[in-house]
Amino acid sequence: MSAIIEVEGVSRSLPGTPPVTLVADVSLSIQPATFVAIVGPSGCGKSSLLYLLGLLDRPTKGHVLFNGQDMNPLRGDARAQIRLASFGFVFQFHFLLPEFTALENVMLPMRRLGKRPLGEIRAKAQALLEGMGLGEKSAKTPDRLSGGERQRVAIARAIANDPALVLGDEPTGNLDSQNSARVVDMFRNLAHEQGRAVVCVTHDPDVAAAADVQISMLDGRIKETSVRPR
Repeated sequence: MSAIIEVEGVSRSLPGTPPVTLVADVSLSIQPATFVAIVGPSGCGKSSLLYLLGLLDRPTKGHVLFNGQDMNPLRGDARAQIRLASFGFVFQFHFLLPEFTALENVMLPMRRLGKRPLGEIRAKAQALLEGMGLGEKSAKTPDRLSGGERQRVAIARAIANDPALVLGDEPTGNLDSQNSARVVDMFRNLAHEQGRAVVCVTHDPDVAAAADVQISMLDGRIKETSVRPR
């Protein structure tokens, strides 16, 4: 099976005297239908690596490949279009637009991509919310939803364009244990039932324990990779 996303000898440094190294000579590949957790202490480079995988940052050296294509030569709009069409992002803070309803928030990426008529976009957004157990709350704005509900809306929005790769940066960081477990179940479903690659940066040991692959980082490098039998 071919990897969805690969990094080859990737480093990311910030200029300075001396330069600040965030990621140091990392190589890895992420397979479809796999839930990956990236763990390690604060400041070890977890989120920096995730942003490289998500084409949100550019490597100082090395290469990032998506479906075998080197992403380094691509600039602004081309990278943004790949992110919109093929990547989904879920962050610790949901970043829902407060003036829009849950339904409208989920519709946004599909409207930006512009490949479906409006009626189909609305119907798919409603179906996604129903799949998250939020069908009856689609008309509510984020301030009328609980924290767990808002994060489920954010997950629905993240998968609206059927991305091959879903990236989470501490997505359970603001949730209680019950809602955290629900989000983890959703990520496992996205990987195992829907065939997506899911990569999640986390400090939560329960999230890490649920992953198929656990990557431990220290000082910008991969310290250890462990695979959990399915």
